Amino acid sequence: MTSRLILVAEVGGAFGVRGELRITAHTADPLALLAYRELKRADGSPALTLVSGRAAKAGIVARAKEVATPEQADALRGLKLYVPREALPEPEEDEFYLADLIGLSAVSLDGSPVGTVKSVQNFGADDLLEIEPEGGGATWWLPFTKAAAPEVRLSAGEIVVAPPAEVTDGVPGEG
Repeated sequence: MTSRLILVAEVGGAFGVRGELRITAHTADPLALLAYRELKRADGSPALTLVSGRAAKAGIVARAKEVATPEQADALRGLKLYVPREALPEPEEDEFYLADLIGLSAVSLDGSPVGTVKSVQNFGADDLLEIEPEGGGATWWLPFTKAAAPEVRLSAGEIVVAPPAEVTDGVPGEG
């Protein structure tokens, strides 16, 4: 089984004249990127090996083994950087990574199957769960709020959801 990759950063381009990279971090602590060292591309292939870095606005300025010139650094602008899920620290109790929600079974308040979490997106407001219906058909969106998704049971592989009225027709225990 291949590891699920988690987006942790994006290359912003060159910094200075020594081949350093500006990297925007998507981690709580931008310097945590240095601990991961070997960052990957979306397909899992090697991207950058960070050898040093320092905090900077919205991320870090770093040196990578693969980059020696500002031109090489600029050529990587926009490169998204990932780490395997298992490289991340385990979340605290009642916390989880959004990537861990993908693939969970969505069940109604009474435990009846509703569908599967296909993706988690954020289009600018809040996180949304894309639910693939149990019986097939078009996917639908559910806000990832305590009211709409009151319980996440990672160990059981499911998330309890309260679907909106327009998708509850035919869902046992709802409507």
